[in-house]
Amino acid sequence: QVQVVESGGGSVQPGGSLTLSCVVSGIAFNNYIIAWYRQPPGQQRVEIATVANDGGTNIADSVKGRFIFWRDNAKNSVDLQMHSLKPEDTAVYYCQARNWRESYWGQGTQVIVSS
Repeated sequence: QVQVVESGGGSVQPGGSLTLSCVVSGIAFNNYIIAWYRQPPGQQRVEIATVANDGGTNIADSVKGRFIFWRDNAKNSVDLQMHSLKPEDTAVYYCQARNWRESYWGQGTQVIVSS
């Protein structure tokens, strides 16, 4: 059974930091691209960061310079470290494991940035 589990969400003041974690089990982790998405209230889900199985990364302009992320193949995990958080970063954050044939989603973790 495949499981994708996000954790680390919460409430933070503007300018603060949070680290989200995504742990994947039930698949050959090394063979999958891992992506972070977010869905702000009332908006569509959008991709913000991806890390390929070779370690290559892409990150959206909206979070570039503030969010960093890395993949740990030994732990089947990808962490997303978020700094200088803004109210517009408020969203449900989702982790996805995908390859050319299939994709798996986590249940999401809520991040609220508010004073």
